[in-house]
Amino acid sequence: MEALMHIGFRVYSDSINPSSRFRSWKSPSILMEGRRTNLTCIRAQQNGALTATSDSLVEELKCKEWEIGVLKEEIAATQGIRIRRQPPTGPPLHYVGPFEFRLQNEGNTPRNILEEIVWNKDTEVTQMKEQFPISSLKKALENAPPPRDFLGALKASYLRTGLPALIAEVKKASPSRGVLREDFHPVEVAQAYEKGGAACLSVLTDAKYFQGSFENLEAIRNAGVKCPLLCKEFVVDAWQLYYARTKGADGVLLIAAVLSDLDIKYMLKICKMIGLTAIVEVHDENEMDRMLAIDGIELLGINNRNLETFEVDISNTKKLLEGKRGETIRQKDILVVGESGLFTPADIAYVQEAGVKAILVGESIVKQKDPTKGIRDLFGKDILG
Repeated sequence: MEALMHIGFRVYSDSINPSSRFRSWKSPSILMEGRRTNLTCIRAQQNGALTATSDSLVEELKCKEWEIGVLKEEIAATQGIRIRRQPPTGPPLHYVGPFEFRLQNEGNTPRNILEEIVWNKDTEVTQMKEQFPISSLKKALENAPPPRDFLGALKASYLRTGLPALIAEVKKASPSRGVLREDFHPVEVAQAYEKGGAACLSVLTDAKYFQGSFENLEAIRNAGVKCPLLCKEFVVDAWQLYYARTKGADGVLLIAAVLSDLDIKYMLKICKMIGLTAIVEVHDENEMDRMLAIDGIELLGINNRNLETFEVDISNTKKLLEGKRGETIRQKDILVVGESGLFTPADIAYVQEAGVKAILVGESIVKQKDPTKGIRDLFGKDILG
């Protein structure tokens, strides 16, 4: 019997009838099938447990991501930021946590055009990040054209002409005005601007609302235009900074109405690291005060357009540069860029007297049949020098 057990036979004793012992043992094939069945059951239980654990982790991750989003929005709100970065959503199913009883009563409709643009941009960037991971962008930076001195070009132009340096905008359309130029050829427009004395160029890259593209930015850079290029984009993620740089941008726009103080500080560091110049844009007193409290800002744009209503008032520039704010800007040696609503030499003189040393202009010159002449008309003189 011991020998049988050693070769894999299982022997069962029968205390009632010893002669029945050999009727109770099972063959190896039957035993192996039983073992397989038991193992299958065990594995099924283990897989079920692993699946349950995996599902639990995914659900927990969703909850944490939602909490982080809520916290970001609350931090932004404390800084006076009214633009929500994403549509509001309720908590994940079965959520239990600090925001369990948070009311979700604002709906998922954008409050204004800027918020609509930002929500669309967030979705767009999420998709693009999958196509172009940050690791690939960092590698692509090695072959990107070298960055040019955007701020230096503005200062040099101001010193040469005594007039605000021009950042001329290559823009086909806008949400408020529709199509500005039907026969839009970005490289030709850029070359006309450079011929007219523009110090730098701003290139719209948003496709949905401004009919721009990164292809336009690349084409202008590759055409040999010497003016430094600003990537005019709605930045909601640091990934966009790397992407803009790989496409030949020398500068980017950071909008204080969209980005928190922490975002601005972080993105300024990224810009400095990869060779981008940042124009930090403000629209009101609160945004101005927030940005003046941040170190490292060299270019400050004052947009005279209310990005929530799209109404324009150039007196906004003067209002934001009066008193202590203007003094702080001079102490920090920040160069101020006037934006929106500038159409005539009188407009230029008004913002220059307020303290502006550069202007960003698009509509009033891109609509002209000859953009070079449009620049002369804007300043009332030839600024090429």
